[in-house]
Amino acid sequence: MQLSTKEIVVAGMLGAISIVLGVTRLGFIPVPTPAGNATIMHIPAILGAVLEGPVVGALIGLIFGIFSFLQPGAPMFTDPLIAIVPRIFIGIFAYFAYRSLVKRNESLALITAGIVGTLVNTIFVLGLAVIRDFLPLSAAIGAAWLHGLPEVVLAAVLVSLVGKGVLKYRRSN
Repeated sequence: MQLSTKEIVVAGMLGAISIVLGVTRLGFIPVPTPAGNATIMHIPAILGAVLEGPVVGALIGLIFGIFSFLQPGAPMFTDPLIAIVPRIFIGIFAYFAYRSLVKRNESLALITAGIVGTLVNTIFVLGLAVIRDFLPLSAAIGAAWLHGLPEVVLAAVLVSLVGKGVLKYRRSN
């Protein structure tokens, strides 16, 4: 599989944005829940997948995952299986969700990609945290609701807005 120059550039730029969101803490949006923050660090992987395909989305997810592993915010992210592997799948699942709906309704496809990519991140990370004994199941379920719901809403809105803007720009050029 060979990537085009455009795909490499998009993967690099969106991967860098994901890292900047983490380093600057701009990727953590305060929300009025006990969790305190909702992350948007996975959104570049979703956008990369929508714009350039599942391989680019997976590469951006890999960059996000490696960053999470190198800068763990919680003990479970010191485990590469939890920090890296789920993030690779964000873009892959988001791409197929988008592709399945885009011919019918582009807005719905973008919203769905945001929701699916976020759910993949949340469910896979927390599921592996339970399997690897970092969290009890009850804590993972609570975290899924407290973190997952605000993140799903943010992702649906941001992927829709940014995706529409970029796709409109592409069509005009």
